Amino acid sequence: MDISTAAFWIAVLQIIAIDVMLGGDNAVVIALACRKLPDTQRKKGIFWGVAGAIGLRIALIFFALQLLAVPWLKVVGALLLFWIGVKLLQPEDEGHGDVAAATTLVGAIKTIIVADAVMSLDNVIAVAGAAHGNLLLVVFGILASIPIVVWGSQLVLKMMDRYPIIITAGGALLGWIGGGMIITDPALPADLLAAIPYGKTLAAAAGALLVVVTGKTLAARAKTHPAVDLAASKTKDISS
Repeated sequence: MDISTAAFWIAVLQIIAIDVMLGGDNAVVIALACRKLPDTQRKKGIFWGVAGAIGLRIALIFFALQLLAVPWLKVVGALLLFWIGVKLLQPEDEGHGDVAAATTLVGAIKTIIVADAVMSLDNVIAVAGAAHGNLLLVVFGILASIPIVVWGSQLVLKMMDRYPIIITAGGALLGWIGGGMIITDPALPADLLAAIPYGKTLAAAAGALLVVVTGKTLAARAKTHPAVDLAASKTKDISS
């Protein structure tokens, strides 16, 4: 994919969208990790923590790109993308309370890098799928999305709360990438959809539709039948 082509820039926009949708929590982690640092060290903690996390993520994606050339792994990766997309459409579950606040600059940097590595598996798989084996796309897309994720993620999170259609679009994007990824797996016949006009586009659209329909159905079911907090119920029974 040449940098002067429309396909390159479409893929860049996809990677930025993935980073924004799946990386919005990173700013929260950064803030929690650095909240006990002195004011003079917070900016350093944020800068070096983000730099280390981005470097580690690019390395992970590089290995993911190599693995996607192995037969059947694109199918597995696509199924993971479907799962990630469906999960994205489910009701939000806050899980940042276990991010420890470091009291030293080195400790904060380590916390940010480790937390980002743990949280970035979905991001790595999605970006590798959108990059089509092009590491330049990965680096360019991630670098372009850094200011959006770090400084604009809170705004993005507020927009997602206000306009749920953005979350739906993000889930559909992951399904689209997954659907297109499956049919390019080396284990499948190269002419699998050759007889179908716009076969790859239809497969991508089917993946997007699958994620949105499944995700919305499960989300509606979760609202209708909310999970029972057994611990709270037991406490209530004991107190009564």
